[in-house]
This record gives sequence, C-alpha cells and structure tokens, in this order.
Amino acid sequence: MAVLTSARYGKDLIRVFRVVRDGEFHQVVEYNVTVLLEGDIETSYTVADNSVVVATDSMKNITYYLAKTSPHILSPERFALHLGTHIVSKYAHIHRVFITLEKLRWSRIALSANDHPHPHSFVRDGNDRQTVEVEVDASAGKDKLSAKVTSGITDLLVLKSSGSAFYGYIHDEYTTLPEVDDRIFSPTDDKKLDFTVPEGFALGSVWDAVNVATRARDATLDIFALDASASVQATLFKMGQRVIAENSGVESVTYKLPNKHYIPVDMKYIGVDNTTPLSIIHFFSFSAYWLSFGLISATICRK
Repeated sequence: MAVLTSARYGKDLIRVFRVVRDGEFHQVVEYNVTVLLEGDIETSYTVADNSVVVATDSMKNITYYLAKTSPHILSPERFALHLGTHIVSKYAHIHRVFITLEKLRWSRIALSANDHPHPHSFVRDGNDRQTVEVEVDASAGKDKLSAKVTSGITDLLVLKSSGSAFYGYIHDEYTTLPEVDDRIFSPTDDKKLDFTVPEGFALGSVWDAVNVATRARDATLDIFALDASASVQATLFKMGQRVIAENSGVESVTYKLPNKHYIPVDMKYIGVDNTTPLSIIHFFSFSAYWLSFGLISATICRK
C-alpha cells in the first residue's frame, strides 16, 4: 500500500520587471520568482480532485498583480514576504507558501563626462545575483503568521593578483602541492544570510532586511581586497564576522567559496623562466587541464 506523505506545487520562473518612477529619477528591478504551496491539497493527487487546486497560472497573475501594486517591490525580501502573505491569507486551505526570488543586477550608468548618474539609464555591471527564500507559515492560524527569510548573493566573481598565501598545511606521502607566500586568489562567492523576522511581523514596520544584501556584498568585497589572506578559510571567517557585526537582524551567514586556481605554466621547454612574479602566464584550473577545485564552506552565527 502506498500513501502520500508530502506534496508541494507551484509556478517556476515568473519573470517580473518593474520601473518605479520617482520624478526625474527612475528605479528598476528585475526578478525571477518561484511560488510553491502546501496545504490541504492531497486529494488532487490521490483522487484527482482539482477543487483544491489554485492554478499555477493564478499564482503567476497574483505575482504580476503585486509586482504592480505592492509598495515593497524595490525590496526583494519585503516583496517576497508580501507575496507569500497575500497567498496564504487568501486561500483558507493553503497553510504554507514558499517564495524563491532571484534579483538580477542593474546599476545606474554614471556618465563619463561628469560622473553624474543618469536618471533612467542602467547597465548590467556584474553576473552576481541576489537571492531570497521566504517561507510564510499559517499552520497555527491565519492570524498567527510566522515567516523565515534567507537572503543571499550568488556568482559574485572576485580576483586579486596578490595578497594571498597558503602554507603550513599537512605534508605527507600524498602531498604534491607546493607552499606559496603569494598567489592569485579568485573564489566565486556564494553566501546566504538567515534573518530573524519579528513575531507577528508587519510588512510596513522597520526591519533590518532593507539593504542588508548590499551591506553584505560591500563587506565581502572590502575584506577580500584588504585581508592579507593566509587561507580561504581565514578570509571567509573575517567576512562572516563583519556581516554579523554590521547587521543586527542577521542570525547567521553561510559562505560557500569555490576556489578557482590559476596555475603557472611551466615554460622551460621553450627556454622561458615563468617564475618571475612581474608577468607570469597562468592557465585556468577550470580548463580541460585541471577540472578539480577547492570548495570551502562555513557558517558563522551570532553568539
């Protein structure tokens, strides 16, 4: 005998682009949104009862409606909370809503003539994206909503050509990696920030989620650039420490740093010394020559 033990369904890749006009200056946001629902929906699976189904097309239309009308559209965390709260409040048999949101990066163009930001022209100035995961839970009652929020940054690619070392690690019969006191350091930064959402939260209330992803991005770049890195692990911990210190609403921050390696090419076969640090030719470890790479991860929590 088989039984249904869990069920969740929804709409994936709802694309939203919104222009907010504030006088001469415009602001733009572009989101990819996923909406998933849980609740009393098991009969739609077990006996083909569609009377409990909120159509996924309706989820798309609700997302469009709130993207147009929500005062929180410019804050991905607040908008995701507004969307989840709206859905779980509207449908009595839906008890949990899961919103995943990806914010694409648009920055205002600064004009080269005077370095002034243009009021309505933007550029995609990086491949990194902000991500938000929100769970709105009404299982204790529609008047007792609770929420969990995780905000993150993914695919933030950074590199510095000096200021990183790696030595003093275990040496045994399996060790072939030479110690270095100066190397190219280029991880791809992925981070997730777990927030404390106030009990009985109100979307209009002051909440530390506003701009926290921007502050976390700035902290990560500052530490990466300025730290005399003894290892990826040590630099990662300093990044997490600063994010926790600067954002009172963040309970924990998790970093995952795939460490891409730039390996000096041995060019003695053509009579060239490629050990001189002024100009060293490297090959990139993600090439066919070297497919493996380091992966360093840790979670830093508020004490």
